[in-house]
Amino acid sequence: MGSSEERVVAVIMVGGPTKGTRFRPLSLNIPKPLFPLAGQPMVHHPISACKRIPNLAQIYLVGFYEEREFALYVSSISNELKIPVRYLREDKPHGSAGGLYNFRDLIMEDNPSHIFLLNCDVCCSFPLPEMLEAHKRYGGMGTILVIKVSAESANQFGELVADPTTNELLHYTEKPETFVSDRINCGVYVFTPDIFTAIQGVSTQRKDRANLRRVSSFEALQSATRSLPSDFVRLDQDILSPLAGKQQLYTYETMDFWEQIKTPGMSLKCSALYLSQFRFTSPHLLVSGNGTKGATIIGDVYVHPSAKVHPTAKIGPNVSVSANARIGAGVRLISCIILDDVEIKENAVVIHAIVGWKSSIGRWSRVQGEGDYNAKLGITILGEAVTVEDEVVVINSIVLPNKTLNVSVQEEIIL
Repeated sequence: MGSSEERVVAVIMVGGPTKGTRFRPLSLNIPKPLFPLAGQPMVHHPISACKRIPNLAQIYLVGFYEEREFALYVSSISNELKIPVRYLREDKPHGSAGGLYNFRDLIMEDNPSHIFLLNCDVCCSFPLPEMLEAHKRYGGMGTILVIKVSAESANQFGELVADPTTNELLHYTEKPETFVSDRINCGVYVFTPDIFTAIQGVSTQRKDRANLRRVSSFEALQSATRSLPSDFVRLDQDILSPLAGKQQLYTYETMDFWEQIKTPGMSLKCSALYLSQFRFTSPHLLVSGNGTKGATIIGDVYVHPSAKVHPTAKIGPNVSVSANARIGAGVRLISCIILDDVEIKENAVVIHAIVGWKSSIGRWSRVQGEGDYNAKLGITILGEAVTVEDEVVVINSIVLPNKTLNVSVQEEIIL
């Protein structure tokens, strides 16, 4: 544990409505960070992980959404965790590091000794206290959470090379064309306040270069199209890459799970990962049942207290059922997310699917995906208020909101 004088703040980057387009149709009527995974909003998982950080003073959410979209959630989570959570809206894109710098005065109000920076669309166990302890031992400006992945998938992320003995970051490159390393950046960091000096240095360099540029009008035009605004600073290319090998940045490797939540398919996979983690962190959120007094439950399942599930239903593994959902007699649910106010009627089957708010699935109907979380049509997604009539089969399809299906469909996007 740290000393009583030490204070830590956490900043979670939540993006904005133009950033989550791959998450449609699920993000059409709710900010992506508030979409439920394992029955909790996506952003709730990193926030609750921050609660485990010793001497945490404040949590900031930074993004482009309207403040009103987060007001209710921020208020409720602050009361639940007994820690101040505040939403800060960016006026324009500043880059991942520039966004942090933009709110430096607020972030430094509590005079923190350390600042955590997390990305909302990351799914992992968030070993934040362990990271902080390692960071203090290293004595550098920042520590990056890293994980080993397959060599084939590494180039989709920021690849890095670290000293095997000291864990110092020696080399960093974002999404390289050729293989560099099977260690990648997880998008979770802890910094000392010196990070603000480093960001300011990049910004000042940009201004100086712009002022000193003495070239022909044609070259000036070319440079202008390449150069970024001085207040737009990217954490990966502008901070991590230049500071690698200078004994300022270090790595902490996680052996646990890690995924990026970019698409609806990945949200279903990540919901499963969080449900399995609940066994150790929040067992009270998981339901159980053997079909005698309540429904038969298999594996990790979350059911909201207000949902109504018929005793003859069979649910799991990897199922979350949200508020006011109604699950009828003989229903079978496997690997799916059932959102608020959904009705699933007698003997319907839902497998590898996400059923949107206020949707209805008819008797003896089947809504199913093949379970390929990375494929565009690898799971079936029903948008808000979709009606699947009785005895209709929907396979590997995406259905936009307010549609009624009275015939079976397979591998279709229904606009």
